[in-house]
Amino acid sequence: MIVLLSPLAAIGRSTLGTLAALGRLALFGGRTIGHMVKPPFYFKEILYSLINVGYLSLPVVGLTAIFTGGALALQIYSGGARFNAEAVVPQIVAIGMVRELGPVLVGLMIAARVTSSIAAEIATMKVTEQIDALVTLSTNPMQYLTVPRVLAGLLMVPILVGVGDVIGILGGYIVGTGSLGFNPATYLKNTVDFVEMRDIVSSLVKGAAFGFIATLMGCYYGINTGRGAQGVGRATKGAVEAAAILILAANFLLTSIFFSI
Repeated sequence: MIVLLSPLAAIGRSTLGTLAALGRLALFGGRTIGHMVKPPFYFKEILYSLINVGYLSLPVVGLTAIFTGGALALQIYSGGARFNAEAVVPQIVAIGMVRELGPVLVGLMIAARVTSSIAAEIATMKVTEQIDALVTLSTNPMQYLTVPRVLAGLLMVPILVGVGDVIGILGGYIVGTGSLGFNPATYLKNTVDFVEMRDIVSSLVKGAAFGFIATLMGCYYGINTGRGAQGVGRATKGAVEAAAILILAANFLLTSIFFSI
């Protein structure tokens, strides 16, 4: 009997542990949102975070988007040729980049670049007792460390998503007109005609949600890191993994909300 119950007990412990972790994360996110509207505001930290999350992420976002847009155009043209539907390349590239690929790729790039950076930075501060020093100086670590970074994610990632969408469409345009024989004016007209305002709004909303998730995961895992160098490594790895999974899950949920039939 005990042998039969052991697997169930393991599943129960795992489920309870997961729910407890989600509860701690939800409380952390709620406290972060609450501190966003309360002074003091550390504008120097906010500016630093805006530059780190936004401006310094432009190269990787731009390169990822332009190559993805070009590859998408080639794939759609190759697949459409089987059904004599090559003409739909501009429309599908535009809709695919704006609705899905643009926000998701930017979110994952931010998770890889920004989440890991935030988690490692804050975890190192905790290991070297700099966070304890902030508390000694009557500075709220969440107000000083978490709020500026999460706020930067909320503000800058939608902008990065918009830039990524445009660059991705540009990549499809370059391949379409340069290699696939599309007329430039016709390609642009088809792109503009088939992208709706709902597509753009959903893309920017996804960007804000993904920016919030990516920066929040970095802060959460950094502040809750274990001691020592191994703790910093585990915090960084856990933050990136959690951010990537939650971004993909949030993408599915938001897509269901915006485009449910």
